[in-house]
Amino acid sequence: MTAGLRKVKERVRLHFRKEPYFWFIMPSIGIMGVLVAFPTLFLYYISLTDYEMGYNLSAANLIGLDNYLRLFTGRDRVFWYSVAISLSFMLIATVIEMVLGYGVASLLNQREFRLKGVVFGCLIVPVAMTPSIAGQIWKLMLNSEYGVINYLLNKIGIDSVTWLGPDMAFSSMILIDIWQWTPYVALILYSGLRSIPMECYETAAVEGAGRFQAFRYVTIPLLRPVLLIAVLFRSIDCLKTFDIPYVLTQGGPGNLTEFMSLHIYRLGFAQTGFIGRAAAMSVVLSMIITVLSNFLIGRMRRKED
Repeated sequence: MTAGLRKVKERVRLHFRKEPYFWFIMPSIGIMGVLVAFPTLFLYYISLTDYEMGYNLSAANLIGLDNYLRLFTGRDRVFWYSVAISLSFMLIATVIEMVLGYGVASLLNQREFRLKGVVFGCLIVPVAMTPSIAGQIWKLMLNSEYGVINYLLNKIGIDSVTWLGPDMAFSSMILIDIWQWTPYVALILYSGLRSIPMECYETAAVEGAGRFQAFRYVTIPLLRPVLLIAVLFRSIDCLKTFDIPYVLTQGGPGNLTEFMSLHIYRLGFAQTGFIGRAAAMSVVLSMIITVLSNFLIGRMRRKED
């Protein structure tokens, strides 16, 4: 045992000698470890109990995996519905934002003009806006009676639309997410396009490649790492979206826009106070995000190798 500890200590010393900068970042790593590790372990512990809001933690009983069995045996159907609409929201919003973001980035990359800086400033505004504030603005704009969007539609002869009603609420969430985060994707892809050497396109042109062939065999392969990063960021954000749906619909009408984060909030804090069950759902959500992140990061590393 003593010999083993000595070997470990010797390895740690050698590591710090080879990488002396570790001494400078160890305090930050320690603080971040405490801030991340303690809440995570507490979340796992609470998910194994029947703890309810308003009671002392000492009154909580360990019930093992019962909260998880409740989820995976189908006893909580609303949870799986929230998983389904969250994944649908992530898929639709991410695909549209990637397509539109690439279009905007390509236009900005192809042309130089005087007001290009102003355009970049306008693109940053939706990204920098607090989601709750953006939700309040869109809630007024989408109002079925006095909203500016219906006012403009009426001016051109189109009847008013109940944007936050049963038929359009989910589509409205996607519309707002696209408005806010397409500029973010465009800025990421623009930086990737600017990093592609022009010699690659010149060589492709000499070989007789057209625009589509240059896009397929030059732009996409060289832009793939940046594309995967943008997809990773947007997928994670879409899966844990909360602010704008909460401000606009609070999960309604009914539970048509009750995404996973909203369902966890309603179950744990807003109505029932079942903290243990909500914690188990949070763990499942984090597992889904972890699996998706590992898949995209694995694809990114595989392409680099």
